[in-house]
Amino acid sequence: MKKLLAGFVIALSPFAGASVVMAQRPAEQAVLKPVHAFFAGMSARDAAAIKQTTVPGGTMVLMRDGKPVQMTFTDFADRIGKPGTTKIEERIHDPLIRIDHDLAIVWAPFDFYVDGKVDHCGTDLFVLAHQEDGWQIASVADTSRNTCAATPHH
Repeated sequence: MKKLLAGFVIALSPFAGASVVMAQRPAEQAVLKPVHAFFAGMSARDAAAIKQTTVPGGTMVLMRDGKPVQMTFTDFADRIGKPGTTKIEERIHDPLIRIDHDLAIVWAPFDFYVDGKVDHCGTDLFVLAHQEDGWQIASVADTSRNTCAATPHH
């Protein structure tokens, strides 16, 4: 019985560390905080909330149909901040986070929802800079496609 139990524990040991790998360290959580606040601002259509998470003068490069669409965070926030009747939400999953002193990146697949249904998906790349008051988004790039899996990620 002891051998059987020991074998069972050893067999499960690769899975025991899985939750540790999935859990984010406090430094990574701090990097993700402005990213999630950026998305919350988008969902609320709150231009000021979006701008608050970003470095002034920062830019975005959004790949659309194989072509880059470039805009400032201010232009993006003003466009998203216009009143609308559709509910929008962007969710990232499985983020890859790298930090070196006062510079960080977040690379993550995303799903973009319009009125609760996946509209498009792709990969987000955030570059963040650490300021006196915490992390801020310095630039964003993303890809976009409409061929998304039917089952959304959580």
